[in-house]
Amino acid sequence: MEFSQNHMLIKELYRIQSFDETGGIVEASIKLNKDHEVFKGHFPGNPIMPGVCTIQIVKELTEKALDKALFLSVVSNVKFMAIINPEKNESIQVVLNIAEEEGAVKVKNTVSYDDTLALKLSATFKVMS
Repeated sequence: MEFSQNHMLIKELYRIQSFDETGGIVEASIKLNKDHEVFKGHFPGNPIMPGVCTIQIVKELTEKALDKALFLSVVSNVKFMAIINPEKNESIQVVLNIAEEEGAVKVKNTVSYDDTLALKLSATFKVMS
């Protein structure tokens, strides 16, 4: 499964600027498309990155790292700690700590911009056949 823009659930929401993987740790830099339709409705005049979209980015980056299609089965310890405004915080950093276990993939993740932690979560994905 070659990861490309075609595998994104919400096309053109973001672009991967850098993607480094070493020993189950992924560090990625993402550039958000501040002009994307999603921000026009969430919220007009005060765009905010929807939490569900941020979690989807985590899933898509995990799929890219493993070259596997995944299904999000459990999300725990979700902490949204700061708002991501794409006009002010166009670039975000995503760190994934990935562990594969018997058909499941466990991910501990942080999303940040500048020196601000925006999201911290633990998730379990099932590998799709």
